Amino acid sequence: MESKIPVAILGATGTVGQKFVLLLQNHPWFEIGELAASPRSANKTYKDACAWKQDKPIPSLLRDKLLLEAGAKLSSRILFSGMDSSVAGPIEEDYASRGHIVISNSKNHRMDSDVPIIIPEVNPDHFEITKKQRFMGAIITNSNCAIMPVAMVLAPLHRAFKVKWVQLSSMQAISGAGYPGVPSYDILGNIVPFIEGEESKVETESQKILGRLNGDVIEPADFIVSAQCNRVPLIDGHTINLSMKFERKPSPRQVRDILGAWKSLPQKKKLPTAPSSPIIVFEEENRPQPARDIRLENGMAACVGRIRECPIGHIKMVVLGHNTIRGAAGAAILNAEAYISLGYFQLKPSEQVKTRAPG
Repeated sequence: MESKIPVAILGATGTVGQKFVLLLQNHPWFEIGELAASPRSANKTYKDACAWKQDKPIPSLLRDKLLLEAGAKLSSRILFSGMDSSVAGPIEEDYASRGHIVISNSKNHRMDSDVPIIIPEVNPDHFEITKKQRFMGAIITNSNCAIMPVAMVLAPLHRAFKVKWVQLSSMQAISGAGYPGVPSYDILGNIVPFIEGEESKVETESQKILGRLNGDVIEPADFIVSAQCNRVPLIDGHTINLSMKFERKPSPRQVRDILGAWKSLPQKKKLPTAPSSPIIVFEEENRPQPARDIRLENGMAACVGRIRECPIGHIKMVVLGHNTIRGAAGAAILNAEAYISLGYFQLKPSEQVKTRAPG
């Protein structure tokens, strides 16, 4: 039997926690060792505590697994956090202080000066700043789900032409609000032009992600982002209308060629969760579309279409990303894979677990 790294999921019963459970099934490197959730779910079986909302059944090996309370002692050193931001901050810090590597989907620590927001295709060098953290372990975050595909698109274009400003308007699916999400009376047949706290996150996180690591500091990129964020009646998939201006004006064809050919560290290292093509470029005028395209590359790619000249800036386009996979659980798993592949984490032989036969 092959040895795997035991991992724990914090917030295992929530929307992102469920997606972690689904995506980690049969993972070649990781095996779920522990599940943790809120005090009201602790000591219940996973099937009894979890309002399961995924398109596949709960994995049989986890159905009767007892939930621990988030904050309890865990043996797994790598923890995937899908906890709600109202409770995540101090719990994640406590686990990092005890020596755990916390890969977080929560917003609490993203803008901390010594915590990186990692997209492995974009800024894997930012992992280095985790060595400066005050913890025995580390906290690593992935970005807001709306900025994730945008930052993936901006990265190669910023390097080629240097971004001056970005204007974006998002159409964000209700799964981004977690379960039970947005009340049906508010969202059915409607668009809600406000998501609390969303625009400020979108406007600041991309500069940190595309910033430069200078010693102990991540110096943010100097372009400006203006964001308008809307909730739309769609289950999964965030669509973003994006306009950009650069220091050196590219043609739409140059942009298509650069985005379509772009590959980076996860592809070169062939990490298990990495998409073979991190950006999929469509030539059709009516693509990408959430109903048709969000599951391409197992939901881990940024889908881009309608690349054309912008009369105010230089280029405009439509960007689509799977918000609960590439924008949440899948991003965190890929972060863990990249962190390990770059040599930041070593597991002792005594900590490995043997793979079990699927049930």
